[in-house]
Amino acid sequence: MSDTFVILPGDGIGPEIVNEAEKVLNWLKDNEGLDIEVQHDLIGGQAYDEYGVPFADETLEKCRAAKAILMGSVGGPKWDGVDYDKRPEAGLLRARKELNLFANLRPALVFDALVDASSLKPEIVKGLDILIVRELTGGVYFGEPRGVDTNDKGERYGFNTLVYSEPEVERIARVAFDMAMKRDKRLCSVDKANVLESTVLWREVVERVAKDFPEVDLSHMYVDNAAMQLVRDPKQFDVIVTTNMFGDILSDCAAMLTGSIGMLPSASLNESGQGMYEPCHGSAPDIAGQGIANPIGTILSMAMLLRYSLNLEEEAASVERSVEGALAEGYRTPDIAADGGEMVDTARMGDVIAGSV
Repeated sequence: MSDTFVILPGDGIGPEIVNEAEKVLNWLKDNEGLDIEVQHDLIGGQAYDEYGVPFADETLEKCRAAKAILMGSVGGPKWDGVDYDKRPEAGLLRARKELNLFANLRPALVFDALVDASSLKPEIVKGLDILIVRELTGGVYFGEPRGVDTNDKGERYGFNTLVYSEPEVERIARVAFDMAMKRDKRLCSVDKANVLESTVLWREVVERVAKDFPEVDLSHMYVDNAAMQLVRDPKQFDVIVTTNMFGDILSDCAAMLTGSIGMLPSASLNESGQGMYEPCHGSAPDIAGQGIANPIGTILSMAMLLRYSLNLEEEAASVERSVEGALAEGYRTPDIAADGGEMVDTARMGDVIAGSV
């Protein structure tokens, strides 16, 4: 692969928040000698408007040749009437599938300066640092058969298939165990093995992989209980590994523990270490263009890109320290302004973080 990465701004607030991440990137290039080429292209609704599809073949090939992809979020009501296979979200799903981005890493970290921004009591979230490892290319979002049909009574019905193979479960389990080894060596596998046969297999495979990681303390939890425990006692968790749909739901729940989903990054990796990096939040078209979106989730996603795909740990840590410093100094976008501080717009928050890298 070339020493390039691709930026896909996405829809809604995507271009605004990605622009702030690029400010930080440009500071690193100008001041730390970061030597990497950046290319730009489109995904989602913007791609549909330009190319007629939400993720063009040419864009896919550009991404295949890059070390990493940084993107904003996709979607918006403008494209609600578009055929399902051409909606913005279909472009994102295609990118994940075609690039084999099977391992989704979603950290939930509470900065000391934002303890009071959480809707939970400070003593419950202070010091929170968990990682959700979500399987991203299998499960009910991709399983076949799927669709909408009509039965012999003339009644329409929709159906999806939840299916996992042993190799799919094993590879995501190994990623989760590896992550646990680098942290507190505790891993909770979340399933619904009491009613879903596919997750009976999931649990069996996770337990088999655990034999290769004797230092990791493995536990299991049903997904409904896990959702409850995340808001009751989230610090009991270190690393969570779970299926595509369960991970989608639980990671958004964990995001709100931090005070705002706008704070949280994510990384989606394949087996070669190539990754797509994006904030956990959506495209928020209702606030697009108003300058009030929080760019921190995207900036921290870029830090994950530097760490996981470019192996630039020092630069990644520098970006994270800059974010922490900006928050400690009291700078706040509207979504995290519950505790007061200096209210700033999207661009100003990017300027502050870039200026202190």
